[in-house]
Amino acid sequence: MGEQILSTLYQIEQLLKAQNLLQKEVLTFEEACLYLNLSESHLYKLTSAREIPHYKPQGKKLYFKSTELNSWMLSVRISTYEEVESSASTYMVVNK
Repeated sequence: MGEQILSTLYQIEQLLKAQNLLQKEVLTFEEACLYLNLSESHLYKLTSAREIPHYKPQGKKLYFKSTELNSWMLSVRISTYEEVESSASTYMVVNK
């Protein structure tokens, strides 16, 4: 009985942390890892390669804006087969 209560409390705590994370505008490095579901080493590689927008005030800790992370995650859209076919058909008609 006690284990079940502790397990439920842990689940509630995790849900509250996730909800809080979604409402924050500026994220720490650790929070950004959770937000993006990336390992710390992978996020460090992305920041050192300047592939992801980030802030480093006074050259120390890394910070991220959640809106910029959302834009980065959605930056490379893959078209559906239907969209590709439609574009190809339009191209063929226009450039005949």
